[in-house]
Amino acid sequence: MAGTITISSSYGALGDPIGREVARKLGLEFFDRLIPIAVARELAVEPEEAIAKDWRAPGRMERVLGALASISMPDMGADVRPDLYANPDAFRQATESVLRQIADGGGGVILGRASMVVLANRPDVLCVRLDGPVEARIRQAAQRSGIDEDSARKDQRETDDARTAYMRTFYGQSQDNPHLYHVILDSTALSPETCVEIVLRAAHNRLGTVPA
Repeated sequence: MAGTITISSSYGALGDPIGREVARKLGLEFFDRLIPIAVARELAVEPEEAIAKDWRAPGRMERVLGALASISMPDMGADVRPDLYANPDAFRQATESVLRQIADGGGGVILGRASMVVLANRPDVLCVRLDGPVEARIRQAAQRSGIDEDSARKDQRETDDARTAYMRTFYGQSQDNPHLYHVILDSTALSPETCVEIVLRAAHNRLGTVPA
């Protein structure tokens, strides 16, 4: 299959398990934590640093990136450019480069990373949003993670706020903008299996794939 599916998911909306199952059904690679690692290689920084910066609010990213300038990094097969650590925009640009490489290559299922904005208007890309009422997402996350709802509520605020800040700062967009997506699903009202089936059918319609 040639094509890419981007999945934007609010906290507790099951983006990870749904995305992984869609990728498995279509025989595609699933990209989540692999993206920060690939970005780290482009920037010649430690993967742990790239993961730490991932989806953080710009103020925090700026501090972490700035600190990297004084750190001696191991040889990762690329020249270390101090200017890359001067501001968070370097991390964004490297992330966009990786996203385009995925879409230009064999395609895949990409979770997050503002991929629906970076890869917008491409005919070989399907953009999906998973969301739901806040309290329903908190309950769902607590049940699946085995944590109490107060902890889940704290995680929801921090996670959703960080993703909102990333989108607004770098792209001037809101994740809630329906014009960014071809499909929007309430994954608290629909089962994961139903969500997967709908995404597969949408992929078949837009990308010409055949759902398993």
